[in-house]
Amino acid sequence: MTAPDLSTMNLPSLMVFTALAIMSVLAVTVTFYKTLQFNRLGVGQFGDAEGILQTWLGGEADAAMRRAGERRFVLARVLQAVFSGLRAKPGTPNFAEELGRQTAMTELTQMSRRMRILEVIVQGAPMLGLLGTVIGMIDAFSTLAAADGTVDPTLLAGGIWTALTTTAAGLAIALVTYFAATWLEGRIDHERQAMETLISAAIHGRVDAEAAA
Repeated sequence: MTAPDLSTMNLPSLMVFTALAIMSVLAVTVTFYKTLQFNRLGVGQFGDAEGILQTWLGGEADAAMRRAGERRFVLARVLQAVFSGLRAKPGTPNFAEELGRQTAMTELTQMSRRMRILEVIVQGAPMLGLLGTVIGMIDAFSTLAAADGTVDPTLLAGGIWTALTTTAAGLAIALVTYFAATWLEGRIDHERQAMETLISAAIHGRVDAEAAA
């Protein structure tokens, strides 16, 4: 069955295809943007952060502060906040912990920005594809009803093509976006766990290797 000319489609079908195309472009754009953002923020550099922490725990506070300030990545900024709190109020570890958690929350908020767009696409693309299916079937049955007792299969091709294509496109967009969103969310969750581990280790003086893994 040959795909019909898009210029001959009715307006609802054309709007569905346009919306699906916009969703696919938006999903690719957001995924590419988040990947670049994570690289710019230095997400996932737990090994470097652990090295800074070991310098601090080894009694080289000034060197640890300097390294934390020079390394421009998320975990280093969190450690720098904790170190600053510990040096400002040595007898109040809760202050350092709160300072570290506030910094971690700021970083996580920045990392999570625009992730909602991917979630909307995952949920909305299949529903939009289903809408296209309904529109295509309505178009096919309208053509069938207008035929005077003679059913030409080619008259039904446009509606059936629209119904099948929008369903497949909606599911494909949602599936690919779901995998991309899951991968990005996984990186955010891993960074969150690393923050909690490093904050606790800096305050209590040890690294929980199991939690870090």
